[in-house]
Parts: sequence; C-alpha cells; structure tokens
Amino acid sequence: MAWLALIAAGFCEVVMVSFMKLSEGFKRIIPTAVCFIAGALSFYLLSVALLEIPVSTGYGIWTGIGSAGAVVMGMVFFKEAKDIKRIAFILCIVGSIIGLKMVS
Repeated sequence: MAWLALIAAGFCEVVMVSFMKLSEGFKRIIPTAVCFIAGALSFYLLSVALLEIPVSTGYGIWTGIGSAGAVVMGMVFFKEAKDIKRIAFILCIVGSIIGLKMVS
C-alpha cells in the first residue's frame, strides 16, 4: 500500500506542476485551485508512504516521478523541446527510480 501511495503522490506532483503552469502565476482560479489541491494530496500521500518506506528512498522516487513527469508533460502538452538528449536523461531518471525500488 505504501508503494501505491508513493506512486500516486508522484503523479499528484505532476498534476500540481502542470496546473501551476496553467494558472499563469496563480491568476486563473480553477487551475490555481487544482494546483493547490493536487499539491496537498501529493504531500499527504507522500507522508503516508513514508510511514513504511525509508525517507531517502521515498523522497528520491517522489521527486524522480515528479521531475520525469513534468518533463514529459512539458513535451506533450506545453510544446517543449523533444530532442533525444532530454529523452535519454528522462530514461536515466526512470532507471534510477527502478533501481531505488529494487534495493529497498
């Protein structure tokens, strides 16, 4: 259950960052509200996950999911660059997340 909470927390972080972009500096009410709700849910789920998962592993995976997810969202929805180097480094993050899970 802790790992599921951690993965959900990471995805909520991606939602938070995406809606932060859509809020245009917190000037649009609905994207701002979604941003804050997703952020609060992300922190809550992270805290639940850290009850069973070591903090170094949990936090590393949470930030990795958030970072990789934000880059993917940027490329897919916000027309950010899709060059091979960015994709290669995202794969490095994903590989690191898998590695942390394997040693925990």
